[in-house]
Amino acid sequence: MDRWWRKAHGGHISVEARVNERIRAPEVRLVGPKGEQIGIMSVAEALKLAAEADLDLVEVAPTARPPVCRLMDYGKFKYESAVKARESRKNQTQTVVKEIKLRPKIDPHDYGTKKGHVERFLKAGDKVKVTIMFRGREQSRPELGYRLLQRLAEDVGELGFVESQPKQDGRNMIMVIGPHKKKSENRAHAGQANNRPVPTQRAADAAPPPAPAESEPASDGAAVPGPA
Repeated sequence: MDRWWRKAHGGHISVEARVNERIRAPEVRLVGPKGEQIGIMSVAEALKLAAEADLDLVEVAPTARPPVCRLMDYGKFKYESAVKARESRKNQTQTVVKEIKLRPKIDPHDYGTKKGHVERFLKAGDKVKVTIMFRGREQSRPELGYRLLQRLAEDVGELGFVESQPKQDGRNMIMVIGPHKKKSENRAHAGQANNRPVPTQRAADAAPPPAPAESEPASDGAAVPGPA
């Protein structure tokens, strides 16, 4: 399909689109407001049709021969395009990188606390940059930091994966853990949970009453009333 045809049927229009009297071509291929083909005519004739329909003549494919113009309400088009662009930016997820710093010889309690922070960040859909800080003689034992990072990666393996393997950066060792679920997925799951129907009192009142319990048979030796 020709490029001008795609643009004439609702495709992207350049920000510098020529409108009405700003169109310079002597003749244009005109497309109606619903995408119907009107044909090739002079720009003066196209402007006359636009005025009769109380619409604008917009050049949507200036590089075509002849250029393609469309009849539309250009002010409404620009407003709707701005709204769509704003909604698109709103729905875009921004990548956030949290940072956690550890020491090679961290005690078990502190490790559990730090691991909890990492799990919370991953559940929220954020990446986590884990930094091992070496001091003094610890710099000669990089394997301590490497083992600690490997242990942390295994402990949070259900929530995230190692996106950047451990590497030495001066006195520090750095590893990046990415979440399995992105923020958009977390928002979708949260929305589904919020949209679950909650039973109302009316629905509870409309529920059928429980069936009456069947009487138990008489036990052996119990008196059974006979006929009167």
